[in-house]
Amino acid sequence: MKTNLISVLLASMALSGCAQSGGVNSGDQAPVLTADNTAPAKEPVTFDWYINYSWFTTKWGQNAVSKAITEKTGVNINFITPQGNEEEKLNALIASGSLPDLITLGWWEPQVNEVIQKDMVYALNELADKYDPYFWTVTDDQAVSWYTQDDGNIYGYPCSSVTPDDVNSDNNIGSNQTFLVRKDIYEAIGSPDMTTIEGFENAVKKAAEEFPVIDGKPLIPIGAHYFDDIGNVSFDQYLQNFLAVPYEKDGMIYDRDTDPEYIEWLKMFNRLSREGYLSTDVFIDQRTQMEEKIAQGRYFCMLYQYTDMSAQQKTLYSKDPNSIYIAVDGPKNENGDDHVLPTNTVNGWTITMVSKNCENPDRAIQFIDYLISEEGQKMVYLGIEGVTYDVVDGKEVVRPDVLELLNTDRGAYDELYGADDAYWMFQDNVMQQKWRQKNEGPTAQLEEWTYKYSAYTGQYDVSFPAGSDEEYTDEAIDRLWGSTLKELLLAESDDEFNAALAKFKLKRDALGYRELMEKKYRYVIEAKEKLGLY
Repeated sequence: MKTNLISVLLASMALSGCAQSGGVNSGDQAPVLTADNTAPAKEPVTFDWYINYSWFTTKWGQNAVSKAITEKTGVNINFITPQGNEEEKLNALIASGSLPDLITLGWWEPQVNEVIQKDMVYALNELADKYDPYFWTVTDDQAVSWYTQDDGNIYGYPCSSVTPDDVNSDNNIGSNQTFLVRKDIYEAIGSPDMTTIEGFENAVKKAAEEFPVIDGKPLIPIGAHYFDDIGNVSFDQYLQNFLAVPYEKDGMIYDRDTDPEYIEWLKMFNRLSREGYLSTDVFIDQRTQMEEKIAQGRYFCMLYQYTDMSAQQKTLYSKDPNSIYIAVDGPKNENGDDHVLPTNTVNGWTITMVSKNCENPDRAIQFIDYLISEEGQKMVYLGIEGVTYDVVDGKEVVRPDVLELLNTDRGAYDELYGADDAYWMFQDNVMQQKWRQKNEGPTAQLEEWTYKYSAYTGQYDVSFPAGSDEEYTDEAIDRLWGSTLKELLLAESDDEFNAALAKFKLKRDALGYRELMEKKYRYVIEAKEKLGLY
């Protein structure tokens, strides 16, 4: 799951309203699904489903899971994904009024509010009341409440939504954020402590000096997510989380971007940049190029979301188990405090909406309800009994050959089986815990390492209503930081670094930073109250 995610909150959605109660309208209604939410007698229907991620390439109708879901629901899917820039493709669809039947995009994307305000998507609660009240049985009350807008409607439903209660009651809910090192290189240089600036700097240099070439290609000492207009999550949010930089202090939003210890770490990365250890690849590569280089094992260390490289990890494991990446403790503050790594939040990851271009909204809501239901979740996670798993002593057990393929060739697994959340658009990670298999594959250590550091921080995920002055200011400050972060990392001297940081502070204050943070903290307080975090 992609998660190079910018943590923001759709405040106009999140801080309003309560869930609609169940109930069926008395007017004309299409036949609802049966008790198990199946529709074997219905005519087949095909939905065009837009996924706003160019990297999503899984097909529908070729693997066992998608075939079984189509047989169960009568619904076939034609996925549409952007070939290039996601934002440009989505904006073009909106501008032309040609949104496909279903749309999945990040909940933080501004287009979410845009399509709602332009009346381009259905209210799911109205579809549920008219066509399929099963929606109210299978959806999570808190997620519905969280996404209900001021008008009392919910227009999109999330995947991977997690509440504070979920985190507090389940020790197996972790974070995607990890500090990764290539196992064989890390061990060959003595498994050094990389939690301090000195230790990190020395380890990077030693790895580069002792292993300058990997399979005929230069080692990339440090890996990170790609840069965009508002920064790079590896060098801002992730690094701040590893350093346990607070989100608030003394009853106000804390300025994480100028935290003294964080700045010292940025200065260290700047030194490494000046000495040639921070490769230009880091500043220009996009996800496709990064995945290729991860699969080649060319990075020594990375602040990265492990789920974004799980397929490449399996490729490395199949070639040489010692060449995989392992998670170790990364940058820490001077007190040595534990990392504070965010879990998913009640916002989840993406939301899915039903376009008003959809000619069969009754079938759309029924299909969505099936995927959200326990039966649907079991299907997308475990697959099909007798094909991908068997029931042994009352417990579902994934077949050994299926598990072997999953752990060695994710692409081939998706083409053949399509389980294990290949179709993640409504995945419920908490519900899926009940079928969780013992993870002994090459990504197990990466996930389990995060458990002790995971924390719920969703109360700080704040954005402002679309079109507001606050939203404009917030976006302007984000873009200012995005350009400044590159300047800091690429500064040719300490003086240039300090000048760039000082310029950032002045410009940010001129944009109205302090007033904006005061307003943002009000949303934090409301979110805490709504989540019961006081």
